[in-house]
Amino acid sequence: MSTKRKGWGIAVAACAGIWLVQNGSENVTPPVPSAAEAFAAGPNAHTDAAADPLPPSAPLRLRIPEIDVDTPMMELGLGRNDALDVPPASDRNIAGWYKDGTPPGAKGTAIVAGHVDNAQGPAVFYALGALKKGNRIEVDRQDGRTAVFTVDAVEVYENERFPDEKVYGEADRAELRVITCGGGFSKKTGYRGNVVAFGHLIGVR
Repeated sequence: MSTKRKGWGIAVAACAGIWLVQNGSENVTPPVPSAAEAFAAGPNAHTDAAADPLPPSAPLRLRIPEIDVDTPMMELGLGRNDALDVPPASDRNIAGWYKDGTPPGAKGTAIVAGHVDNAQGPAVFYALGALKKGNRIEVDRQDGRTAVFTVDAVEVYENERFPDEKVYGEADRAELRVITCGGGFSKKTGYRGNVVAFGHLIGVR
């Protein structure tokens, strides 16, 4: 993982919430993770043992069946202030992965990010906060293998309290972080935080 990871959390995804501003209603805000899905609530009772990491290979597609996500993936780099770039806001169904870090399925912490909404409506990770411990995340890779992850926890953090090391820190097994905006919404400032789904590799197809 790059040594430039400090400070990514605040700008990891575009958080303006243009669609919510246009609607003028908080009734359309995305789901917020419940306390039961946080690490503090205890371990996932259905967690499978970690699978051996795979050799590095670029991801091509990501699926989260429980929230109807099926998205192609693109590479993301670092932009200004060492903040992670984001996918084009015009595309509601695309996610990105940090190309200078760990590819999903390889040993370490793989970072995936996507928009929660855009000017047209909900985007790829709008429902990320509805995930539950034990849900599956599948990543098709360039080497023809599909890395299967289980969700260990889903947490939401305010921008000012984003735990960089917890989210981006290195791991001894194959882990995954899927990140989008969330944590409440203000018409003046947009989304006030980020939702993060934590997972680890449990199988390969």
